[in-house]
Amino acid sequence: MSDPRMTRRSALLGAASLLMTPALVRAQSSADAFPLDEEAISTQLAVRRNVSSFSHQNWQDHFDELGVGCLLADITSRAVHYWGADGTYKLYPSSVPMSEELTRRGYTEVVRKRENPSWTPTASMRERDPNLPIRIEGGESGNPLGTRAMYLGWPAYLVHGTHDTRKIGRQSSSGCIGLYNQHVEELYPLVQVGTKVRLV
Repeated sequence: MSDPRMTRRSALLGAASLLMTPALVRAQSSADAFPLDEEAISTQLAVRRNVSSFSHQNWQDHFDELGVGCLLADITSRAVHYWGADGTYKLYPSSVPMSEELTRRGYTEVVRKRENPSWTPTASMRERDPNLPIRIEGGESGNPLGTRAMYLGWPAYLVHGTHDTRKIGRQSSSGCIGLYNQHVEELYPLVQVGTKVRLV
């Protein structure tokens, strides 16, 4: 015999969830989560959570073969997908370039890797901000490359970590794809030199 109190409770919870569904759907739309006209990250307060709209992808939709591995950086959903030759699949939230002018799309590959990489600002970065340091050594907390970096075939484009966790999920880089340090440290040993990369 069922407990009538449980039935009433279930009915109330069910009604409440139906009333909340439209608000949840609106809150989870990609337009709300990732607006196209964001303010610069330097003017924003730190976010307490990162709502992600990214979903599972298939490597066959982007690459002809796996080879030693494939890495897809999806600029729109702000996610990095990795497929290993052994069938490993990883999905991580990422930061993306601040503007379309800084965004490079297409195919390349990982040409080298570094633990605790040093950082030297490019000429265009210096032009935008003349106060940047000449160089920051690896391992220093202010280093924007975080704890690991994977250099792409395009000069000055990398997939790297970051110490500034506010940047993940946002348009916040000068062209690179950024990951949380713990995620880039997990991905780093999996990605080999020669891994195919696509930015879309």
